Amino acid sequence: MTAVSIPRFHANYLDSYWPDICCPTGMRFRMLALLMGLGVATAANGQSRTAPVPAAQDPLVRMNEAIDELTRKVWPSVVQIMVSGYGAREDASPGAAASVILGPQQSTGSGFVIDPDGFIMTNAHVVANARRIQIVIPATTADGRLATALTPRARVVAARLIGISTELDLAVIKVDGLKLPALPLATYSELRQGETVFAFGSPIGMRNSLTHGLVSAVARQVSPDSPEIFVQTDAAINPGNSGGPLVNIKGEVVGVNSFIMSQSGGNDGLGFAIPSATVRTAFRQFKQYGALRRQEIGMNMQTITPVMAAALGLVRDYGVIVADVAPGGPAEKAGLHVGDVLASIDGQPADNLPSASYAFRLRDSPDKVQLVVFRGEAQLSIAVQPVELRDELGDASLNADPEKNLVAQLGIIGVEITPEIAAAATGLRDPYGVIVMARAAGSGGEVPLAAHDIIRSVNNRRVATLRALQESSAALKPGMPVTLQVQRQGKLIYVTFTVE
Repeated sequence: MTAVSIPRFHANYLDSYWPDICCPTGMRFRMLALLMGLGVATAANGQSRTAPVPAAQDPLVRMNEAIDELTRKVWPSVVQIMVSGYGAREDASPGAAASVILGPQQSTGSGFVIDPDGFIMTNAHVVANARRIQIVIPATTADGRLATALTPRARVVAARLIGISTELDLAVIKVDGLKLPALPLATYSELRQGETVFAFGSPIGMRNSLTHGLVSAVARQVSPDSPEIFVQTDAAINPGNSGGPLVNIKGEVVGVNSFIMSQSGGNDGLGFAIPSATVRTAFRQFKQYGALRRQEIGMNMQTITPVMAAALGLVRDYGVIVADVAPGGPAEKAGLHVGDVLASIDGQPADNLPSASYAFRLRDSPDKVQLVVFRGEAQLSIAVQPVELRDELGDASLNADPEKNLVAQLGIIGVEITPEIAAAATGLRDPYGVIVMARAAGSGGEVPLAAHDIIRSVNNRRVATLRALQESSAALKPGMPVTLQVQRQGKLIYVTFTVE
């Protein structure tokens, strides 16, 4: 990693520190003693002395016991994730022109069990382009403590990808046939700055590591134009912690560790985690649909600037204005007007565009959206019935028969693109191919395909129909190299694997 003089974001490279130059050891101890209620007194000569405290009442002993109880609750649900696959790497040959080629890659990350049926949450960048995913389940003793080197080793089991969103940097993988203890998600609205939090994971491959720190900021936007919101923490996290849980003192997950911001390329103590509210919504949709679904009400929002406010005579010079209302859409039918200034969405302040966008990003309730707007100086309440952003490719799953549409060699259930689907779909490169509707359990080995991928060719042979894909894949023999051309999230990529 190259150090730079401007802020940069490093996925899967996280850490923090508490510089002694800012807080010398002696001062740090006095601060801790004060916080923990230790009996620190000052003698006549000005020297500090500590009043003896019975071991059973010693705050440090009680703190250690509390942390021990927390770790016993959390560790059985935290896993190490080992990924092998293909990714882009630079051609560093001397004298060669700069180019990007695909090559084999191996990486590790962390994750946690979010549902006892084997569903595991992690970062998208941990499992992106994975050909094979394995998880390491930590071994614990009878009393729930982590096993040491003298006890049985941890279990390594295969996992498969259920859903992934590179936009949110979240993914869900699943282990079949196992019941695993799940961690509860914290209520994001109750998170407070200064709360003690703990980061669990496997930094730099060092399995089952624990660090602690504070919530530096409850809602941090790393870019003014980004709709994403993060929990900022100074808990020490490093490469390999990505995807692991950031938990509170109750053992609830307040966020998924994701990245750092650094001016030096090193550890500046600015770690960021995806909030539990985002995680909760994403998991619910990944589990049910295998992909994210969005709601809309037919309006376009824009940031209010002081110049805009002065020119239009708005009631305030900050916030969000309704710049457009779709003709015939839900917002227009409910009475929303262009020029209305948003005050709140579902009871949450709409003070800026990212927070307003975030409110819709998290929403998956069928109830009406409750808007409060300023129209001139009047304040109005408007209820709008949202509609789901239609995914024509996802709607095709209604026609998928688990038996007839199975492509066993690839381990998928596919639906071919018909003229009707092609006419309704947006962003489709060509009117042919097979849509991956779901992964089929127990088949297909470790072919790195995801829901809504569109398979266009097998080893340069075009597959326009489901039957053509079934026949082409049936002809594949063990040991054969295979490259599929796939459209994924609007882009064409090659997916490469070897038949097992």
